[in-house]
Amino acid sequence: MDEREIQNKRRENEERATEGRARILGLPYLDARAFEDSVPLTEGLLSIEEMHKNYILPLHKGGGEDHFQFMVTSQTPGSLIERMRQQYSDDGEKVDFFLISLSAYKILMLRYDPPKEVHYDDIKIGGAGDSETIASVSQTLARVSTDKVFDFLIDQADKLGASDIHIENMKGEIRIRMRVDGLLHPVADIDRDKYRILMGELSSRSNVSTASSKPQSGHMQKEVTQDGATHTLNIRVETIPTMYGQDAVLRLFNFDEALLNLDLLGLSDDERAEINDVISHPRGLVLMVGPTGSGKSTTLYSMLNALNTTDRKIITLEDPIEYSITGISQIPINTNNGGSFAEGLRSVLRLDPDVVMVGEIRDADTAKTAIQASITGHLVLSSFHANSTAAAFSRMIDLIGTNPIFASSIRLIVAQRLVRKLSDAKKSRPATEAEAKYVRGVLAGVEGVNLDNIMLYDPVPTAGEPFGYSGRMVLMEQMVVDEEIAKYLRGDVEDINVKAIEDTAKKHGMLTLEQKGVMAALKGLTTLEEVARVI
Repeated sequence: MDEREIQNKRRENEERATEGRARILGLPYLDARAFEDSVPLTEGLLSIEEMHKNYILPLHKGGGEDHFQFMVTSQTPGSLIERMRQQYSDDGEKVDFFLISLSAYKILMLRYDPPKEVHYDDIKIGGAGDSETIASVSQTLARVSTDKVFDFLIDQADKLGASDIHIENMKGEIRIRMRVDGLLHPVADIDRDKYRILMGELSSRSNVSTASSKPQSGHMQKEVTQDGATHTLNIRVETIPTMYGQDAVLRLFNFDEALLNLDLLGLSDDERAEINDVISHPRGLVLMVGPTGSGKSTTLYSMLNALNTTDRKIITLEDPIEYSITGISQIPINTNNGGSFAEGLRSVLRLDPDVVMVGEIRDADTAKTAIQASITGHLVLSSFHANSTAAAFSRMIDLIGTNPIFASSIRLIVAQRLVRKLSDAKKSRPATEAEAKYVRGVLAGVEGVNLDNIMLYDPVPTAGEPFGYSGRMVLMEQMVVDEEIAKYLRGDVEDINVKAIEDTAKKHGMLTLEQKGVMAALKGLTTLEEVARVI
């Protein structure tokens, strides 16, 4: 029996009990279920205070030959009913009373006296050293009612475009920070009572324990409405015990399949063409590399969405599942409880998939299994932790050794970063001598770039964009594995190091992350400082 059936059963039992009570009291019974959500409200007979105090509601207002009707409950004082009978009789008018259930009374009462909507100030992010904004937001959070503070915090984080919320135990207070456009910003300090409320709600929704002495992972979803539009947030929860209490990080993923689209990543025509060429082949291995929070998952899911047609079988192995995509079989792998990507991959290959995504290659067993799958008629997508495409090659060689099979399976490695984009209020200026020297050094040999009069751009803070940045953009380094690169994987080249691999790729037209970032700065999309911070 589901929750609705249980509630209906309880209501039915209550109505039967009320009907029996009406016979005892000598009052006609009224089942209000048929009209409690729609009957026109009768105004002007009783005040809201009287309705609350005496558990009584007006049903019909007399006029002409009509008579007055009221709904009462088992909690309505009998003396009040008698007094009202006498009063209306003295005035020469008729009055009737009907007994309704307490549930009916509460539903109707909510229509007469709906709960007041409390509007709290939106959370604002202050600049460096802006203690006044932090104090103001702290006061706002202190005022938010206990049953709404958790939802309020998540709603505000989504409104700010934050990628995660950090709840951190300090010696004297609890600090809340939000990561917006890749940077952590202090938001508020809360007291221990509010912290316990937040953690209690987090515990019940994401199935983690507030008393655990070990790190935990959890997951929850929340519907969020902004500007009249509703979307689902997937929230990944990580908790860890610290010296002063249990810290938590909530990573927010905006679950909207329409956003998982390669066209929305801002790729150049050449970058998009390379990806399209590789993923259109029926077999091979594609690796996404970069640190946590660099957008690897979004790009991988966008590739999967591009491949998601009715003639392909697509299976993913994930820890945890971050986005749910219609038409794709997604399998959660709990690596904390003994599950492994390699074992899961061997199992799903027996299901004859066309495309497989492995959440992450973490060990030699998973790497070898993924490689084996990619040369036996499967397209395998996965992520891998490395700073660059060349570093990923070097790390993979360290993991499994020089491997001719790997050389024939790997087709593309993509390294990715997210940098903040300058807002429209940006200000142009000539590059300093040191900056110009740096730019020319990084872009030496790159065709089609004018390095004569180098202009750069600085952020201009505004009321709407206090840091002068608005959103983030993708920087992508794509290494297509050609014959020259494959030599390193087969062991044909003795000197295998990151610089040698990168130099070979650059000779064949690859632009590094640093080069992509500097070119974006020259176009006024970001700043050299932001590129240096991220890369």
